[in-house]
Amino acid sequence: MTRLALGAAVSLGALAGAASIASAKDMMVIQTKDGEIDIQLRPDLAPNHVKQIEAIAKKGSYDGVVFHRVIDGFMAQTGDVQYGKSGGGYSADSVGTGGSDMPDIKAEFSKEPFKRGTVGMARSQDPNSANSQFFIMFADGSFLNGQYTVVGQVTKGMDVVDKIKKGSADDNGSVADPDKMVSVKIQ
Repeated sequence: MTRLALGAAVSLGALAGAASIASAKDMMVIQTKDGEIDIQLRPDLAPNHVKQIEAIAKKGSYDGVVFHRVIDGFMAQTGDVQYGKSGGGYSADSVGTGGSDMPDIKAEFSKEPFKRGTVGMARSQDPNSANSQFFIMFADGSFLNGQYTVVGQVTKGMDVVDKIKKGSADDNGSVADPDKMVSVKIQ
């Protein structure tokens, strides 16, 4: 029994190691004016969402997109490639309502909790309306569990996330002269 249990543990450990090596390719690196944010994407939880995020990033569509809704103690939202591109295509009135030229994605809810550093997909009231926008949690948010799709976790740079310019509490986190994602790369 002991050898069998030990053999199973070694096999499981090898599988876990292989899984972490395989998932290392699903790293999203966001460069901001304050530094780098590394996000380990989770195709094991949300394969369709991760595939779409990676496709948008590889096209360079996230580069220059602002953090348009940032609520202190809650989250920083970005990813509106239609109306959120600083310098060109930015619309203060429409930012947060747009997406990409790709189709909306069916929800991929999981049991993964929303905690500090979790990255989730933004959506409208329709659970199947996520497209390109995502948010990074400043703090735990268990009230989101099972209601939004978890796509990743910040592995480096939470100090950079904490520096993102906060929005107005009176205007649902709307940010005047917002910070932006200078570049977004998939590694």
